[in-house]
Amino acid sequence: MQKAERFLAACRREPVDRTPVWFMRQAGRYQPEYRAIRENHSILEIISSAELSAEVTLLPVTQLGVDAAIIFADILPPLVPMGMDLEFAAGEGPVMHNPLRDRASIEALRGFDPAKHLKSTLDAISIVRRQLNDEVALIGFAGGPFTLASYAIEGGSSRNYQHTKALMYGDEPTWNLLMEKLATMTIDYLKAQIQAGAQCVQVFDSWAGSLAPDDYRRYVLPATKRIFDEVNAEGVPTILFGTNTAGMLDLVAEADTSVVGVDWRIPLDRGWDLVGHDRAVQGNLDPLVLFAPRNEIETRVNAILELADGRPGHIFNLGHGILPQTPVENVQAVVEMVHNYQFEGSLE
Repeated sequence: MQKAERFLAACRREPVDRTPVWFMRQAGRYQPEYRAIRENHSILEIISSAELSAEVTLLPVTQLGVDAAIIFADILPPLVPMGMDLEFAAGEGPVMHNPLRDRASIEALRGFDPAKHLKSTLDAISIVRRQLNDEVALIGFAGGPFTLASYAIEGGSSRNYQHTKALMYGDEPTWNLLMEKLATMTIDYLKAQIQAGAQCVQVFDSWAGSLAPDDYRRYVLPATKRIFDEVNAEGVPTILFGTNTAGMLDLVAEADTSVVGVDWRIPLDRGWDLVGHDRAVQGNLDPLVLFAPRNEIETRVNAILELADGRPGHIFNLGHGILPQTPVENVQAVVEMVHNYQFEGSLE
């Protein structure tokens, strides 16, 4: 099977010849080639250039041998045309200089036109899709509603989401208005990426695991489900990912996505049981394992593949993104280990 066919078949829970593998943040600071590009360009400059974004997207395809590429972008730029003042501050990460703290600021958020406001990302998708020539799958993505709301309300990263939860608990109508606006933006953005050539799309709601299950069901799941209800109609596989969601994977699965991301805080087989075997799963190696000796990495990789037990619908990935300082050769080794692992019932 070609790599693209292998990945997309696994998303649909169809038999494959071997487990497909890709990595979140597979293009990033652990790569010397990426660091060289960043010496001359900021993240926003790369994203605003279709050619640079395509170049970075393709780096791990040849370097690692993964089954899928994911377009190099970020979840936050769609908030800028909506009215957010975003800066990637050195040493601080993303900063929103005008955080949303009241209804008036949320009502003032403008509409988002992906073809106008993020044309560079859509053009990059078209460029990468042509260069991959359907041999490797191409994934598009967007941020999930809780994670986007948290960045916008907190003004950046947060440990306890104090302002976010204060708004959520204290003014539910205003919270719902924000969820509605973010869901509409995300739907439009993902549909535009699919039209540009993305063969699968993933929603990163990375911070949703900070919520209690009942709060996730009440405050976030309706918007998330609306996103997937509309995007699924485009006919491509969809993935929903969050961290620290082991206690509510059954709720996450209610969003009706093709694939559910499972992080390393729960064994893959138990996570799949919670998700339901009518869905594919993605995961779930701890990113820190990539710093371990080679024999320990192989032991951990094989353990996850054994828990998957050859059931159609497993996509190997980390439980979160590749960390800076990760040895490139260890990432390459994981791809080789996964592709060489033969499970009973494979097509070979």
